[in-house]
Amino acid sequence: MRPDSRFLALPKDFWAAVRSIGEELGYTTRGQGKLRTPSAAEIASAFSRLDLDPAEILNDGKATRLGEKLVDYFKCRADMLENHVEPRLMNAEQARALFEETKANVRPKTPIPMNKQTGEKKAPAYLTALVNMMIEHHGQELPVNFDPRQLTTITKNGKPLRTLARRVDGACPHPVNPIAIWEIKEYYYTTTFGSRIADGVYETLLDGMELEEASAQLKIDVKHYLMVDAHFTWWDCGKSYLCRIVDMLHMGYVDEVLFGREVVEEMPRIVREWKEIYAQRASDGSAS
Repeated sequence: MRPDSRFLALPKDFWAAVRSIGEELGYTTRGQGKLRTPSAAEIASAFSRLDLDPAEILNDGKATRLGEKLVDYFKCRADMLENHVEPRLMNAEQARALFEETKANVRPKTPIPMNKQTGEKKAPAYLTALVNMMIEHHGQELPVNFDPRQLTTITKNGKPLRTLARRVDGACPHPVNPIAIWEIKEYYYTTTFGSRIADGVYETLLDGMELEEASAQLKIDVKHYLMVDAHFTWWDCGKSYLCRIVDMLHMGYVDEVLFGREVVEEMPRIVREWKEIYAQRASDGSAS
């Protein structure tokens, strides 16, 4: 899923308002679990309760430009989640079926990663395996590191310019001066939405903020992707964090988020884009 262009490059104070409203009103309707799409009047009331100026949202009974933009964004976010994201999220059985089908079609050469479960839940890491298979199949000779065990680093003339705070799940072509990095969050066997899952969202945000700073200061672009799956974990238990992920996407901290079966739908296009960047680097003499 790519962001809606209407909500890109918005000022930081817009996103401050989005977060404040989410904190005050909540992300879903109480008892129903439906995504909230507050009106300008509801947002203005929330501002009042937060000791913020409601006239920023509603002036003489009419929504301000900011008020209208916020209302439009909340409607857009709910639409994206309800009509695009939820239908693509899979449970373990659906993920297994898609994994088996894809494996039979592409016949991967790279090893299939396993999850960290034990006993009956021990199985391939379905989403990670799907991502790896699609990259291998469509990338062909494109160099890829499917399991970086070092920090992502941007260098120049043998000197590190930026080193990210944490390791990621994949890098193309390498974690040093990558074209792209990605993180995968699959939670098929969890029964609650715990702090470990929430932390995963904030870790992605941290990476995105570091890459944003590097892009602004160094004029170096590293593509940043997030892949997530597990219908129960994210849709039934974690809608508020899905909202945060969509916010993060529009804030520019990730280039794309792939939900569930979307990794099969969109990875071919994404890998083609990487190949074009890699070929350009090779022609410039900067590919490694």
